[in-house]
Amino acid sequence: HKAMPSFQYKARSAVAELVQGTLNAASVDAVLADLLKRGNTPIDINEEKASLSSMDIGQMLARNKGFDLSDLILFSRQMHTLIKAGVPMVRSLTGLIETSRNFRMGEALQDILAHVESGQNLSTAFAAHPDIFPQLFISMIRVGENTGGLDETFLRMAIHMDREKETKDRIKEALRYPTLVFIAIAVAIGVINVMVIPVFAEMFEKSGVALPWQTQVLISTSNFFVAWWPVILILLGGAFTGFTQWTKTDQGGYQWDKIKLDLPIAGDIIHKGTLARFSRSLSMALAAGVPVLNALNVVSGAVDNNYVTERIQSMLDGIERGESITHTARQTGMFTPLVIQMISVGEETGSIDVMLAEVAEYYEREVDYDIKNLSAAIEPIVIIFIGFMVLTLALGVFLPMWDMSTIL
Repeated sequence: HKAMPSFQYKARSAVAELVQGTLNAASVDAVLADLLKRGNTPIDINEEKASLSSMDIGQMLARNKGFDLSDLILFSRQMHTLIKAGVPMVRSLTGLIETSRNFRMGEALQDILAHVESGQNLSTAFAAHPDIFPQLFISMIRVGENTGGLDETFLRMAIHMDREKETKDRIKEALRYPTLVFIAIAVAIGVINVMVIPVFAEMFEKSGVALPWQTQVLISTSNFFVAWWPVILILLGGAFTGFTQWTKTDQGGYQWDKIKLDLPIAGDIIHKGTLARFSRSLSMALAAGVPVLNALNVVSGAVDNNYVTERIQSMLDGIERGESITHTARQTGMFTPLVIQMISVGEETGSIDVMLAEVAEYYEREVDYDIKNLSAAIEPIVIIFIGFMVLTLALGVFLPMWDMSTIL
């Protein structure tokens, strides 16, 4: 949490003696009040500016530490425990501020505590920090305040975010293997072209043998890499930077999110993982009593995919026109017929939240299955690619060597 600043002061005592020293306080006004309380007359008050050499290294690291879902999960579980134990809200927040391991979370909780002490609702106080607390989190707290079930709300959010984190981690794990494989192949191609082939090219040039077209292609490619590798690296760096900036724009982010869903093998995993998060979030919101339109609006921004967000917004538009959830879900084209049937049964029986939870589990099982089989799906592609590389190198390098051995 944020430490109080230090102030250097000079004052006159009741007997006109000069008094000076240092005080830790929230503001200049707090130092002024403290001095007057002691019977001193302030002359000068200045805030101390900590030098880099004297700054606590641990605090610097805490200030720069990133904020992730794990911090929010831990906070939600702590709030559930404290509220369930009957600890007043102000005391709960004060205790969590003192024990917060994340600087950003500590600062946010200090601001939230100030809002709560001034009489604001907890949900309104949390809403002032959308960079830390998602809209779904705030909506759930608002419902918990209205129903008197804040402890259960925090527990539900902790469980939900824990599952969401697991799904994200599984998708990252699924994409890590193919990414590393293709990076390794690209590095191998670069090393072969820049370091290996030039050695053979020099040897073949000295021998004077006629080179087959496979060898000529290899040498020409290698010469190109050797001559232009700085330019190639600059172009690749520029392309990566340009791509990153493009995905940060509204149009670029939307297009890339749509392309990700159509990627071979990995796209299907991303698609199912995104729908699992959507179904789980919507199920939890509806079970907590959030109205359908509000729940869809909130959940649409929680799926972390602009294209899917647009599809969910189209569901929202359809429901506002009086259409059923089943019909609007079918219109998006994102759900399988089996899932549509499950949603339809839930809508007919009035247990749409239960069925959406089943849909989430269905997609999560699919993601697990696809991840387990990812290696088996990618290995044939990798083997064929590596085989082609080995064959090209073998023909390009060994054919001239055979000719050289015949001459000798």
